[in-house]
Amino acid sequence: MQDNATEVTAAGIARLAGVGRAAVSNWRRRHADFPKPVGGTETSPSFALAEVEAWLRKQGKLAEVPLRERVWQQLVGHPEGPVAALTHAGCVLLLIHDRPTVWLEVSAGSDERLAAMLPGALEEVLTPRFGPVSAVNSWRAVNSPRPGTAPRAVNAAHAGGDRVNTPAGGAPRTHADRVNTPAGSAPGTHADRVNTSAPDAAVNTHPAVHLPTGPDLLPSTPLLRGTAELAAELGARQTFEFLLGRHLDANPRQYTLTPTDLAGLMADLAGPARTVLDPACGTGALLRAVTTRPDQELYAQDSAPELAALTALRLALHTRAVVRAATGDTLRADAHPRLHADAVLCHPPFNERNWGHDELAYDPRWEYGFPARTESELAWVQHALARLKDGGTAVLLMPPAAASRRSGRRIRADLLRRGALRAVVALPVGAAPPYNIPLHLWVLRRPEKAPAQPEVLLADTGQFAADGRGGPDWRDVGEAVLDAWRAFDRAGTLDERPGLARSLPVIDLLDDDVDLAPARHLPPPTAAEGTGALTAVREDLGATLRLTADLTPPPAEAAHPVPRWPLTTIGELARGGALVLRTGGNGGHARVPVLTDHDVLAGTAPSGSLPESDEEAVLVEPGDVVVPVLGGGSMARVIDDATGGAALGRNLVLLRPERTALDPWFLAGFLRGTANNRQASSYASTATRLDVRRLQLPRLPLDEQRRYGARFRALDEFERALRRAGRLGEQLVRGMYDGLTDGTVAPD
Repeated sequence: MQDNATEVTAAGIARLAGVGRAAVSNWRRRHADFPKPVGGTETSPSFALAEVEAWLRKQGKLAEVPLRERVWQQLVGHPEGPVAALTHAGCVLLLIHDRPTVWLEVSAGSDERLAAMLPGALEEVLTPRFGPVSAVNSWRAVNSPRPGTAPRAVNAAHAGGDRVNTPAGGAPRTHADRVNTPAGSAPGTHADRVNTSAPDAAVNTHPAVHLPTGPDLLPSTPLLRGTAELAAELGARQTFEFLLGRHLDANPRQYTLTPTDLAGLMADLAGPARTVLDPACGTGALLRAVTTRPDQELYAQDSAPELAALTALRLALHTRAVVRAATGDTLRADAHPRLHADAVLCHPPFNERNWGHDELAYDPRWEYGFPARTESELAWVQHALARLKDGGTAVLLMPPAAASRRSGRRIRADLLRRGALRAVVALPVGAAPPYNIPLHLWVLRRPEKAPAQPEVLLADTGQFAADGRGGPDWRDVGEAVLDAWRAFDRAGTLDERPGLARSLPVIDLLDDDVDLAPARHLPPPTAAEGTGALTAVREDLGATLRLTADLTPPPAEAAHPVPRWPLTTIGELARGGALVLRTGGNGGHARVPVLTDHDVLAGTAPSGSLPESDEEAVLVEPGDVVVPVLGGGSMARVIDDATGGAALGRNLVLLRPERTALDPWFLAGFLRGTANNRQASSYASTATRLDVRRLQLPRLPLDEQRRYGARFRALDEFERALRRAGRLGEQLVRGMYDGLTDGTVAPD
């Protein structure tokens, strides 16, 4: 079967050929035989991938389409959309993973034969892993109501570890991965709940994975063969992670991903578990973080059918555990009503009004009180407790308002009295979306009996926030939280750790507000520590200011006459081999720090992270020059020994000069010229983008380059000293205000 169904955009053609989009536009204008559009719009046309590949090869612009790129373009251009294509690919990868010889048998012969034989082969694999599966024309059919029932809106439940964004006023979002859900849809789904008030509770829940039919699979056969070929190189699990990561990265506004480190911390807080539930599973980041063990069972539910299916396939490829995933609105139609799990991990949707308040007033899960319409998070908390066995642990990511809103104080009080709420941990700003507020972790345990004198652990890890946008120092956060939690869990109490953690008797919190915000109950650092730290900052600031004065550039002298250099461009230098040009990554499997555009602009250490995939991350080396392409500022950074080895982040371009032809500091210095950046920038309605290839550089002998490079390097040292002085000054001022106002610093 000829792969004529797969379409590719101009951006995809540029990726295939390794050029910019402007080059593709030029080809269309200059070459009459360039393939004609087969779809899309007038302003954003799409082309047949097979025709584009043939044309590029004919023109000598493409020796061979990289296998990863070919498979990705087939997935993106699938007639049923990328999610359906990814689901089909995941099913085949599971077949390859579990029964490779069966795949070899069914894939021999024509595409028609493959599509006809594949459903039977898939059924033999899907049923043991997920339970009974039924044929369905496509994954969209899971949204279809049963005959005789009214259609019911399904909201995108919070994705366990990754969410799908839901518009304001829409249904509750789901755990770690959410999908955008139209406003007015039903609330996010709870993973397991018993809804005795609704006898036909399963009417709106369905198994997550459905058996595709032969007609469904026929358009996917080129993709499936390419996916199998890629799996032979990377492995089945790695291939699925690559495709899923690429899809999530290509749709940043649709998916909000919970960081892998946060998912790992939540799983560690829950501890080893045989049965684990994520009631809003998304793409399964939380369940994927669970430590594997024999006879393990993983339960998941999400109201977005595509996320539930992708989670099930992802988990099946990741572990040998039994996977029971379903789609449906968890709070209204729990798919696992009789489950008593060892652990529940959940990132519930925040601030949802349409979570089922009117329909669920008499639901038996509300053991600790009926949640107010504005307290959807407390409904998720009680759902998690209802799905735990006695002594089981639940860990939920919560908005900070849930710890102090007056409308939830009665439920919070009962959770404390009965010993169900064991810990509240304030995370640093930037730990997870929304990045501008310090989210909380609630650790709960289904009480086997009411404790005589219960205490609750309160911890605040705000001190581990990072200056950049890459998130906090997760190693320090994890060590501090787990050490405090394990000590508290063993003894039922914890000695004060000033500024970090303490345990409080529940009776001390049962006032009119029942405010559980950790910062309001933790003692400040001791006066000696506070004044000692401020003294050290003051001394460091003084030394930095003296260094800044020494590094101040000498008076500028006018150049006579003004030089008229012959100019070249970065693009010309790259084509001539004088430098190598690389762009920032879409993912990577290397566990290394990631240099972000914010790090380059702020002059800070690498602070970012990349989506996990099996792509090779671009690693920077000392002497490389890194240029941000967004924002319209003129900035270039020469990589030093301390930053070497970091991965190159998004929206960055790396220039690796040939040292016998180009001096790195000369290169970086001239790239920072304001006029140079202005002529190389393009403007969209809301952003400025720099075309690095158009930046200009004078043609100078290497000795002359080094003269300029030495001056540029001195300016860079002066700039870094100024930045450090500014940061230390802000730290000293903030510390003095805090010390004077909390009594740890005397006014004279």
